[in-house]
Amino acid sequence: MNPRWIAFFKILVLLIIVAALILLFPSAFRFVEMAARDLLYFWWLVLLLVLAIWLIWGLGSKKK
Repeated sequence: MNPRWIAFFKILVLLIIVAALILLFPSAFRFVEMAARDLLYFWWLVLLLVLAIWLIWGLGSKKK
């Protein structure tokens, strides 16, 4: 498998997990919706998203 397919599958799995969490925890989805409206709470959600992306792609990559 080439790296593009691997990246595609990682993004697909991430989207499936987010969709499952939204369905399982609708109250958390409402909180995220409120946080998106109020930027005071939104900044740390962005930081958590960046951390998740870094953990997925940063730790999985090989050292050069």
